[in-house]
Amino acid sequence: MVDWPWKKTPKVLEYRDNGQAFAQACSEGYLPLIGALIPALVEEDGGLGPDGERTFRIRVADSAGGKSVWSCTLKESRTFPLAGDFVGFRIVTIASDLPDEASLIGYIACKLQPVFVTGKGWRVAESYTPKNIKQDIHL
Repeated sequence: MVDWPWKKTPKVLEYRDNGQAFAQACSEGYLPLIGALIPALVEEDGGLGPDGERTFRIRVADSAGGKSVWSCTLKESRTFPLAGDFVGFRIVTIASDLPDEASLIGYIACKLQPVFVTGKGWRVAESYTPKNIKQDIHL
């Protein structure tokens, strides 16, 4: 079998716990871009919202050690995270006219494993995004 010189096997980095994985995510320097999936750590359960969504205070990874924001899972989601879970926060819009702590608007899209694969990103443990939600198509 030929080992192609341009094809490299991805490096898998496993972390002890969600806190260590989040610290590593903060050191990666994620940028808040619309449509981006940013690693976050669930800090607190805010309960059930008025439309059936579950709200959470999360700490979104950034170079300053994380930014605390309130977010939610979509109301159609069948499962939800718990405090201490490592999750993926999907940015829908950035509201520059709101205060900094409320400027990122999005939802908790998935639960992440504390495992990073180079060239691919964080492994997804469970999706909180309902199947009927259409994903953006990028050409």
